[in-house]
This record gives sequence, structure tokens and C-alpha cells, in this order.
Amino acid sequence: MLERLPKLENVGRLKGAILLLDTLPHCISLLIHYYIMQLQISVQDGAPIYQQIVEQVKLLMAGGRLQPGDDVPPIRVLAEQLRINPNTVARAYLELERAGLITMRQGFGTQVAEGKMVLPKREKLRILSESADALLANARHLNVGLGEVITLLRERDDAMQPKASK
Repeated sequence: MLERLPKLENVGRLKGAILLLDTLPHCISLLIHYYIMQLQISVQDGAPIYQQIVEQVKLLMAGGRLQPGDDVPPIRVLAEQLRINPNTVARAYLELERAGLITMRQGFGTQVAEGKMVLPKREKLRILSESADALLANARHLNVGLGEVITLLRERDDAMQPKASK
């Protein structure tokens, strides 16, 4: 996977070169530490894939994980890693550009646009509460206890952390 990405000495402000891909039957989780961007696409979500990308990039920006001037993955790289059509990523990027959140320039790549979009902590917690409610509802339907859910969350968090190089 790494051989298709630009060499680190040629990428300027990009952060590191670690990719983790976790494919489940109903979703694709992709951790791109190369660009400090984490996306999870779910075919069972009900929302179009391009809209899932748009919303998750907005959240990364609002949470401060993507800063103004940061590079975002090229369309083809992100499409290949998510195993989706490049036109889907292009549509998401076009939506983000129209909203003034990213800038795309031929030959210079795609960067986060200038300006602040950091959410207050209360709003971040509200957004997370929605996901937590859905997780807990699913756990109850599956008769999985809170302790097991917490253990699972810790395991998933560990799996999503970049591996330290030896």
C-alpha cells in the first residue's frame, strides 16, 4: 500500500506514513496517519458515501485534527484506500470546496482552507452522544453488557493507534 503514496521527503507538511485498514462485513475503517485523517465508511449507514466523507472531514476539521493548510489525501489515493469509485471522493471534495472548507489546486494538491472551524466541547460531546446512544442500543439488542462494550472500545482504540516503529 505504501508504495503508491508519495515519498515522505517530497510531501512537505504531511505527518507520517502509517496506514491501517480494517474491513468488516458492513463497513470499512481506514486510518490514514499519513494525512492525519481517519474515515469510516458504512454501506449500511443509509447516507450516501460521498456525504459520509463530507461529514467526517467536517468533524475532523471541527475537532482540530485537520488544521488550515494541512494536506488531505489525493482523490485517487483516498478512493483506492476506501475501495470506492474516485468519482465518489471527487464529489465529496467538490462539496467541501463549495463550502469553502478545502481548496483544490492543480499541481499543488488539496489542502484544508484557511479559517477556524473548531467546535466547542459541549457540541463535540453532543455529537458523540448520538453515536454512544446508537452503540448502547445495539449492545442491548445483542445482549452485550456495558463492561464488554467498554472493553471493545478500548481494544478498537488500541487497534486504531499508530504502531510505533522499532
